[in-house]
Amino acid sequence: MITRRTFLKASAASGVVLAAPGLSAPAIASGAKIKLGYVSPQTGPLAGFAESDAYNIKAFLASDAGKNFQVLVKDSQSNPNRAAEVAKELIVDGKVDMMVVGSTPETTNPVSTTCEGEGVPVVSTMAPWQPWFIGQQGNPGDPASWKPFEFAYHYFWGLEDIIATYTSMWKQLTTNGKVGGLFPNDADGNAWGDPQNGLKPGLEKAGFTLTDPGRYQNLSDDFTAQINAFKAANAEIVTGVVIPPDFTTFWNQARQQGFKPKAVTVAKALLFPQSVETLGAAGNNLSSEVWWSASHPFKSSITGQSSAELAADFTAKTGRPWTQPIGFVHSLFEVAANVMGRVSDPTDAEGVVAAIAATNMTTVVGKIAWNGAGVPPFAAKNVTKTPLVGGQWRQKAGGFDLVIVDNTNAPEIPVAGKMEPLV
Repeated sequence: MITRRTFLKASAASGVVLAAPGLSAPAIASGAKIKLGYVSPQTGPLAGFAESDAYNIKAFLASDAGKNFQVLVKDSQSNPNRAAEVAKELIVDGKVDMMVVGSTPETTNPVSTTCEGEGVPVVSTMAPWQPWFIGQQGNPGDPASWKPFEFAYHYFWGLEDIIATYTSMWKQLTTNGKVGGLFPNDADGNAWGDPQNGLKPGLEKAGFTLTDPGRYQNLSDDFTAQINAFKAANAEIVTGVVIPPDFTTFWNQARQQGFKPKAVTVAKALLFPQSVETLGAAGNNLSSEVWWSASHPFKSSITGQSSAELAADFTAKTGRPWTQPIGFVHSLFEVAANVMGRVSDPTDAEGVVAAIAATNMTTVVGKIAWNGAGVPPFAAKNVTKTPLVGGQWRQKAGGFDLVIVDNTNAPEIPVAGKMEPLV
C-alpha cells in the first residue's frame, strides 16, 4: 500500500519529485509554512471539549512560536468515523506535516490510527492512556499481542490515576464503600468498565466494591435499570464516564426515583460548568477529576502565561468561564512548536517522530517527556502522564466554582477545600 510516507521516502531516495493521486512532494520551498492538522469535536455531544479551539489557535498563530505554522482544522462532529475521514483528508488533501488531536477516545483513536497507517506523526491528549493505547490494538483483549506505535504519541493520565484520585476523595467522606458504575458502550466506557483492566480491580484494592449493570448506549433516555441496580446494591457512590446529556438524564431521573448517593464522581460529563449549570441546585457538590485548572502552577512555553492568566484571558476574550480543555488544547500547540523547533526538515516524518520521542519540556499542563516514567513497559514508548487531582462543584451566585479538594497524587497543585457529601 502506498502511503504518504512511503511515497515521499521513495521520491527523496531517487532524487526525483513525482506526482501521484492524492499525494505531493514535501514543501521544501523557502518560507513554506509548517502544516499542522487538528481534529476536534466542534459540534455534537462532545463539543464542550472544542470550545477553546478558535481562541487557542488564534493565540498560537499570533505568537512568535506559531508564526511559521499553518493550522488546518476539521470537525469530527463527535463521530469516530467522521474523525477518521477528516484525518485522512488532512493527510491526503491538506498534506499536513504533523497532526495534533484531543477530546476523548472517540476523537483521538480514529485520528491516531489513521496517522499511524499513513505514516504521519501525531500527538494526542485528553483521553486516558488505556483506552487510547489498548483501544487501538488489533486485539485489545490479548495483552500478548499489543504492540507499540511508530508514529502515534500520547500524553494524559491513566485509569490508575483516576482510581487513586477518586478513592482518595471518597475516603474524605463516611460511606459504605459501595459504588455504582455508569459505563457506556464506547471506547471510554468499555475501557473503564473492563473487569480486568478497568476500575473494578483498583477500586476493590482500595476497599470499595463496584456494581456494574452493563453497557448502555450513548444518548439514552432511560436510566431506570441502572438506578434500580444501584438501589439494590445500596450504592452510596456513583462513578463512570458519561457524556454530558446522558448525565443530565441520569441525575434528573435518579432524584425523581429517590436515589440519593453521598457522592457522584463522574468523568467527562462533569468537566464543564455549563453541564453543571443546567442542573441548578442539583449540581452542587457533584465531583470529577481535574486535569487542568486556573490554579495549576504551570506556564505556557508559547506565551509565558500562567494557568491563571490563560484562564482569565480566555474569559476576557470570550465571556465564557474557563474549562479544563483550554489548557490541554493550548498544550498541543506548545508540543508541536517545540518538536518542530528541533527538526531540520518538518516534512521528514521519521525526523519529526524522533523529535517527539526526545521531547522534554514543561507546558501549561505540566511536564511532557516520553521517558516511560510511571507507565507499563508495553506502553512506555508512546505514553507519558500528566498530573491529576480531584475537584467538586460548589454553587455560587451566578454559577458554579470547581474547587480542588484532593491533591494526594499531585501535591504541587494546591487544594482549596475538602470533599463534602451530597445532600
